[in-house]
Amino acid sequence: MHNAAPLLIILGPTASGKTHLATRVAHETGGEVISADSRQVYRQMDIGTGKDLDEYLVDGASIPYHLINIRDAGDKYNVNDFQHDFSDSYRKIIAAKHIPVVCGGTGFYIYALLKGHANDTVPVNEALRAELEMASNEELLYRFQNSDSRYHALADISTRKRLIRALEIATFLNAHPDHPVDFGTKSTAYPAVMFGLNPPVETRRERISGRLSQRLKQGLIEEVQNLLNQGISHESLIYYGLEYKYVTNYLTGELNYEEMRSQLETEIHRFAKRQMTFFRKMEKDGLKINWIADHWHESEKIRFIIERYQEFKRDNGGIM
Repeated sequence: MHNAAPLLIILGPTASGKTHLATRVAHETGGEVISADSRQVYRQMDIGTGKDLDEYLVDGASIPYHLINIRDAGDKYNVNDFQHDFSDSYRKIIAAKHIPVVCGGTGFYIYALLKGHANDTVPVNEALRAELEMASNEELLYRFQNSDSRYHALADISTRKRLIRALEIATFLNAHPDHPVDFGTKSTAYPAVMFGLNPPVETRRERISGRLSQRLKQGLIEEVQNLLNQGISHESLIYYGLEYKYVTNYLTGELNYEEMRSQLETEIHRFAKRQMTFFRKMEKDGLKINWIADHWHESEKIRFIIERYQEFKRDNGGIM
């Protein structure tokens, strides 16, 4: 299956212009976009997740997209679900002889496509498990979210059992920093060419602030209120983080408007920084990212991406 066409991946932190560029590249190449974003899978969560669906109309032509609006708000979605859904979309795109253009900022979803996803090398820690079994799901989740390790972003925490295993792996890796981590074999991975957008920090900060103002004007608060009105719990919305967490806390009276806005803005800046840290980690793990200069004209960016992608295909036996 994976010898059909390499993935053309466009990644970058939030507000770096990924969707705009990916849809233009897809338009030029007859490609279809597969979203690699852990929150755009949810229906009715449009403004807060930045779906920007109007970007998928380029010069009057609709660009096909996948893995957006495939789950109900309130559901949980993880990297294993993503790999399964991705595989289905990939097959359809290849069958149509189109190019799969992957666009997203969820680094560990992209990492899982390129490295596979497994970890069987960490031993069981019975004492830690016994301790974790005593904790509630909320406590386990809190403990996980406030810890860190090399495995962190890849962990599947969709069930209590998996969450306990993720904490066990994270604890072990922190105690044994030199332990080799087996994230699966190369045979499970897709061939890919990656392009990264990384605007200067000041530019990124300006764009994040500007975009937050715009989203609040577009009805971000109403979007979250609508989800609460439908009976989706506060906890479920807080689980989605960022916009959904802070706006929910505002609507339930925990924060006033100014607190909500300034805390949310700070948190989005931190999130973008974490995204960049993860992309750098991918590079350290041997995954090459072709970084694209922010000041290039859009047509230059598109040409660079298409030329590099075609080169990669030629060098890999012209697989298509």
